[in-house]
Amino acid sequence: MDPNPKTFPILSYIMGRIPTFGPRPDDPPVDIEQPLPAEAHSDPSSSSSSGAGQYELVEQMPRLTDPKLIEAMTRAVTDVAQTRSVLKTIGDRPDHEAVDGAKAKLADIEANLAKQLEDLVLSPRPDVVDRLQWRSQLADKENECRKESEKEKQLYKAIIQLDEMHEAYQKLLKDAEERLEKIYEMAEAGGSVEEAEPSEEDQVTDEVNEEVVGILQEASGTGLERVDLSGRQLKFLPEAFGHIRSLVVLDISSNQFEFIPDSIAGLENLEELNASSNLLVSLPDSIGLLQRLKILNVSGNKLSALPDTIAHCRSLVELDASYNNLTYLPTNIGYELVNLERLSIQLNKIRSLPTSVCEMRSLSCLDAHFNEIRGLPQAIGKLTNLEVLNLSSNFSDLTELPETFGDLTNLKELDLSNNQIHALPDTFGRLDSLTKLNLEQNPLVIPPSEVVNDGVEAIKVFMAKRWLDILVEEERKSMLEVQEQAQAGWLTRSTSWLKTYASGVTEYIASPRTPKDPYLDQQL
Repeated sequence: MDPNPKTFPILSYIMGRIPTFGPRPDDPPVDIEQPLPAEAHSDPSSSSSSGAGQYELVEQMPRLTDPKLIEAMTRAVTDVAQTRSVLKTIGDRPDHEAVDGAKAKLADIEANLAKQLEDLVLSPRPDVVDRLQWRSQLADKENECRKESEKEKQLYKAIIQLDEMHEAYQKLLKDAEERLEKIYEMAEAGGSVEEAEPSEEDQVTDEVNEEVVGILQEASGTGLERVDLSGRQLKFLPEAFGHIRSLVVLDISSNQFEFIPDSIAGLENLEELNASSNLLVSLPDSIGLLQRLKILNVSGNKLSALPDTIAHCRSLVELDASYNNLTYLPTNIGYELVNLERLSIQLNKIRSLPTSVCEMRSLSCLDAHFNEIRGLPQAIGKLTNLEVLNLSSNFSDLTELPETFGDLTNLKELDLSNNQIHALPDTFGRLDSLTKLNLEQNPLVIPPSEVVNDGVEAIKVFMAKRWLDILVEEERKSMLEVQEQAQAGWLTRSTSWLKTYASGVTEYIASPRTPKDPYLDQQL
């Protein structure tokens, strides 16, 4: 867990001279303002040093014997020391197999939860239970399912979080080494450690931190509703921000945030959050507690997934998660975001849309271009309020559209360019509201290129006529089948009657004759 001297030589040297970090209990005390003892130089195995490698480093960087420089460098790596202390308490990094296993378990739990919720949604309401009572019962059952699921996921989440913390620690070590190199170079260039001042960027950050503190102080006495911290090169958002309960709009875009604190859940009145153009690798699960949030912009980050709890933000109207590394959307996202009107997930690596997306009945705009989408859910036609759909540039992945596509009767703008679609669905002609269509760079056969070149109206007419021809042909086949069945029925009945009659005659002929009656003969 300690910095590797070969990979992080300066950091290892500096942290080895911090009494609370480097020396072992049996080591002699170390004065960080004094150079290492001379006998250790001749004995690389000495326990009071990190070995010959550190003395080679001192020979290459002689200013490392400057007590003031050592003191400045020590202050610069306090975050590394603190993080290392925390990780030492929590435990070693789990192996790759354990992490993969935890992720697989979480996926199984999520799939099971999705199935349970789907069964709940589709379960019929008993006649003896009124609608309000039934909804209340469903809500209670849903909460129970979620609690059980969360309880089951805790262990596996802990494994993954521990791995992520160790991964972040490695990055922290790299940043610290670069920071120390910069401090040394500046001190050596100026000839004195006093000139190893923070960079202009660091000064800006300090000033911004003072501005943040000022905002927090202002908010403590007034009902502050809007805060704009965009473009300030901020790296950390204080936990105290979660105490500004009056906040309605928060803009932290164009900074250097790598995470958002869990305390954001305290912003119970927040309606708009702009965290775009940062370095976010994840969003806190607590974001699901923002029940009044209407607009969320997390575009231009490094997100590989959205938290499942984002589905609890039931007031969301706009969600922009474009320009990230998303590979999927939460399974249940559509079942609860019923008020969502605009969903932007372009420029990601999403391979499929969850079936629950088809439950977003309020959705009017869906932008999913530049992904790896292989197909749309069969129930996509349920999005009857959809007006703008962009599925362009999914390239070789998108090859067809479902037949229910024609149910999108309010669709006005559609972009399918740069895909591998060979034929539009037969129901395409039912898109009466469609006025803007882009089919460029597709190997289309239906409709043919000459129809496509004539524009959207010509395409709609062609597909409508094709659909009508299909219906007529199906009707003709249906009538033929009825006639064939009727004829087959008449023949069956006639054959049955003939068989019965023939059987009766046969029985009569084959039966023995009755003996003559002498009395009747006498009468005749």
